[in-house]
Amino acid sequence: MLVSATEMLKKAKAGHYAVGQFNINNLEWTKEILKAAQDNNSPVILGVSEGAGKYMTGFSTVAAMVAAMDKSLGITVPVALHLDHGTYEGAKTCIEVGFTSVMFDGSHYDIEENVAKSKEIIALAHAKGLSCECEVGSIGGTEDGVTGMGEIADPQECKRVADLGVDMLAAGIGNIHGIYPANWKGLDFNALDRIQQLTGDMPLVLHGGTGIPDDMIAKAISLGVSKINVNTECQLVFAAATRKYIEEGKDQIGKGYDPRKLLAPGAQAIYDKVVEKMKLFGSIDKA
Repeated sequence: MLVSATEMLKKAKAGHYAVGQFNINNLEWTKEILKAAQDNNSPVILGVSEGAGKYMTGFSTVAAMVAAMDKSLGITVPVALHLDHGTYEGAKTCIEVGFTSVMFDGSHYDIEENVAKSKEIIALAHAKGLSCECEVGSIGGTEDGVTGMGEIADPQECKRVADLGVDMLAAGIGNIHGIYPANWKGLDFNALDRIQQLTGDMPLVLHGGTGIPDDMIAKAISLGVSKINVNTECQLVFAAATRKYIEEGKDQIGKGYDPRKLLAPGAQAIYDKVVEKMKLFGSIDKA
């Protein structure tokens, strides 16, 4: 059931759990994430980066695929199709082609331009019934060629964006995209607490969910995080399962080279990882 992310995140904030955003890259990923959500009665957010959207031949194709799959699989749990780290133009496109939620990432602008552009995208999204996420402070690491240094967000700047009426807010608190290095200092919970106090009931978003220790995840949720993004971890388990299948020579047995067989272990690995994260985030049976 395709919906905006607004209500599912309000419920998560009030219930002290988080909804997982799992990025999709093709049909297999989308199918397994939807099945995991349905089987476990969990709300879910399908994240689409601009790079993944281009890979799948455009946002219109992605929206059509997800809508058709949602119907064909008989999905009844809440599902949001969400643009991840969208540009100004990318967000405007997704608002028009069938997404139910968008993120405008204006964190690389100065705060005045970030606020101005965020305000415009929020208004466009809300006019179509979509939810909107914005970002203050950058997320470390590199995603789709965009590198962030991982600056801690200014709580006052977070309040300025929150006051625009945005539905969820991504605030940099030391989190990074990709695999965390051995010398990572961890999440800045003092900054998260200050941001939460100033933004009130605003659901907060934790990007870079791969590799953050479980106890840090739990503490972040207790401090207002209601949406947690996972991408790299799904990529890793998909690659590992596919590699194992090939190294064991199963692609050489019978029609083991058939893509439906070749990709099946990786798809199952994604399903299992998504269920694992839903348990950790506390979203199972919360649809």
